[in-house]
Amino acid sequence: MAKKNKNSAVIIVLALILVAIVGFFGYKIYSKMNDDIKGKNQPDTAYTLVIEKSDFAEEISAKLAESGIINNAVVWQNWMSSKYPDFVFVNGEYNLTADMSYEEIAKKLQTPDISHKTVKVAIPEGYNVMQIAETLEDNNICKADAFLEECKSADGYDYEWLKDIPDNKLIAYKLEGFLFPATYDLPQNSEPKNVIIAMLDLFDDNYSGAMKDFCKKNGMTLFELITLASVVQEEAFDNSSAENIASVFLNRLKNNTKLQSDVTYFYARDLRDKQGFSQEVYDAYYTYRCEGLPAGPITNSGASIINAVVNAPETDYIYFFSDLKKEFHFAKTYDEFVELQKKYPWKEE
Repeated sequence: MAKKNKNSAVIIVLALILVAIVGFFGYKIYSKMNDDIKGKNQPDTAYTLVIEKSDFAEEISAKLAESGIINNAVVWQNWMSSKYPDFVFVNGEYNLTADMSYEEIAKKLQTPDISHKTVKVAIPEGYNVMQIAETLEDNNICKADAFLEECKSADGYDYEWLKDIPDNKLIAYKLEGFLFPATYDLPQNSEPKNVIIAMLDLFDDNYSGAMKDFCKKNGMTLFELITLASVVQEEAFDNSSAENIASVFLNRLKNNTKLQSDVTYFYARDLRDKQGFSQEVYDAYYTYRCEGLPAGPITNSGASIINAVVNAPETDYIYFFSDLKKEFHFAKTYDEFVELQKKYPWKEE
């Protein structure tokens, strides 16, 4: 009996020791978890958390844990589910430190240091790269100067059709004409390149077989088609006049006659006077001075205008003008052009 009692005593002692050990480590775990929740006894680790539109709560928790801002993603998620069951994460960049309490982190995650809030931005048909840059800056998407600088080169963009852009130093903005007009959902404080990719992607979606056929039929590159469409875009008041205007310019190109489009002057002037490009670039865009098409597109055309050029009728028109009622008139000869201008007043006396 004594032996049995001795064994029982040993078991009891071991059990008590085990309970003590479990209790000790349990307390340590609890204490560490509690310190983490309250932000006590934590290192001075700093981290900038970036929350994008595609991030879910689990991914955000993992980022916080991996960066050392919190100790355990599961504890954080359980705490958030208990305290803020309807919490909505706001896109942006957040400067966080490990000594912040969970409460402080949760409140911080509603006020980003740099907002990435998604906003709708309308880019109308006929906006040139300078107008787009201004619109983006007005909506806090990116800086206008940074966007314009990025548009000077097509390098780094993986679209086969961009290879049509000539290596010509007189082209001011090589991505002009390919920034497809539409309403975009864009994050604030974006990298200009990411914004441009969204626009080029939409152009790619609208790059049609009809456009390829037109280029082949007329011995043009896509870059030349888009350049022509941009001039038509600026000249036409609506789609109904665009096809005949396109036919005039196509006839002039075939006859090796200068386009002499007034709208190219305004773009060339802005390049020189507002953007600091040279007189040589100005001359290369102003179609009263340069031969054929301007050096590059002067705006970004919508699908309707591009299609109007692609579907331009075969005519003998060489001249056109719009009268004071904004109606277009087309002529085959210069004499006919003069007579039409007498018949339909086109400028104030």
